[in-house]
Amino acid sequence: MKNDAPQELLIHADHTNLGQPDVQVPITVAYGDGIGPEIMDATLKVLAAAGARIAPETIDIGERLYQAGHSSGIAPESWDSLRRTRVFLKAPITTPSGGGYKSLNVTIRKTLGLYANVRPCVSYAPFVATQHPKLDLVIVRENEEDLYAGIEHRQTDEVFQCLKLITRPGCEKIVRYAFEYARANGRKKVTCMTKDNIMKMTDGLFHRVFDEIRAEYPEIETDHMIIDIGAARLATRPELFDVIVTPNLYGDILSDIAAEMTGSVGLAGSANIGEHVAMFEAIHGSAPDIAGQGIANPSGLLLGAVMMLVHIGQPEVAARIHNAWLCALEDGVTTADLHAPAAGAGATAETAHPRLGTQAFAEAVIARLGRLPQTLKPVTYQQAPAPRALEVAPPLYVRAPAARKTLVGVDVFVHQSALSAEALAQRLQVGNTPALALQMITNRGVKVWPGGFPETFCTDHWRCRFAVTATEGTTTHREIVALLGTLTDAGVDVIKTENLCAFDGVNGYALGQGQ
Repeated sequence: MKNDAPQELLIHADHTNLGQPDVQVPITVAYGDGIGPEIMDATLKVLAAAGARIAPETIDIGERLYQAGHSSGIAPESWDSLRRTRVFLKAPITTPSGGGYKSLNVTIRKTLGLYANVRPCVSYAPFVATQHPKLDLVIVRENEEDLYAGIEHRQTDEVFQCLKLITRPGCEKIVRYAFEYARANGRKKVTCMTKDNIMKMTDGLFHRVFDEIRAEYPEIETDHMIIDIGAARLATRPELFDVIVTPNLYGDILSDIAAEMTGSVGLAGSANIGEHVAMFEAIHGSAPDIAGQGIANPSGLLLGAVMMLVHIGQPEVAARIHNAWLCALEDGVTTADLHAPAAGAGATAETAHPRLGTQAFAEAVIARLGRLPQTLKPVTYQQAPAPRALEVAPPLYVRAPAARKTLVGVDVFVHQSALSAEALAQRLQVGNTPALALQMITNRGVKVWPGGFPETFCTDHWRCRFAVTATEGTTTHREIVALLGTLTDAGVDVIKTENLCAFDGVNGYALGQGQ
């Protein structure tokens, strides 16, 4: 599955700033928190020495902004810079714990529509210790939805909820991106990973879209794996994989696993690609425990910046930096987080290859600019295609005509701790009408009425399904509102409702477990 270049051409739309010999490309830079300022200084120093044609403008984000009262961790005026440059090089930030602070990374990705998170994972054996010396794969992670929508509620004394949102446009955009990326970079296989044997509607949609789109790329091998066995195979047989496309949460977990398997999460860069803006970063956090000590490894951010240079049309500078970095690895030049093998009889890692600080490591990379690695494969990058060249590519997604939607019932969620399922059902049946009646009660998804089992443990959170009684029947919103009024008058504590709908005659809701 391996390709010549460990990191490759990124597929993009109209937001690319094509590199011209004498044009300085504006980019927005954030120094971040913790080790962020140190590794950003080192990264920008290498970019300048290599001749990167960029014009950085700095914004302040992260912990200091949170503490100044900006609940999102970014000031309103900073969005203007991001809209203007459309390219963001970001160091890690710290999200304060507690206080309801939301992740700025997630906010930026969702606000700017950065739907594709691209994480190349490559082993650099024998110069970085790893049990998987041939690992070379790319994880393409959906970046805007899934559980990362962050819609959470406490609904009862005992139960908290997080909504998992999967959309057809979101699935189409990320799956098509994965195939376009594979095609552009000579990758031979795309693997989809979901948990659609359990989440048949949400993950089922992702898998279904994958099956639809893969037919448009007959030259690319495809397969699908359930995420649990897929993660196990990734950890033990990474050579099976080339490009992996997956929903947001699974992709986050898989990419850290794969990065760790290369020998160090600290070596991994990341690109976040949207239709209008792109963001580049290291995948690791702000590491406040070592901040200010000058020992952090800047490699993750530096390789993120390499991806940025390819994106803005400066592949020759990107390759120059990446090859110099590979030469540093070959020469045993490391920071404290890596363990380089010693050279020469009787030498130790400390004497033969002293571990460098952040800035000294950057200087070591600069000293090797213009050199090519001798053992590791030299990197070459393609020139990114002009936006006009992508006009013939398939659209990211196509909205289908609206389905015929019919309302066939309602799930009423109830907070109740004093009654049994049988007693609760008796109270709820006061809301029955000839057209709409209580059909089922579940607790944590398991049917407990009618015909529940005494062994089933129940919390104080109940889903109570009222459904139309006629085979082809429908109900109305007014009838549901009337039902809720009746239940309220009967002393039922209604938490929320979910309407039950059919779309073109197909039920748009799942059965209860055991129903």
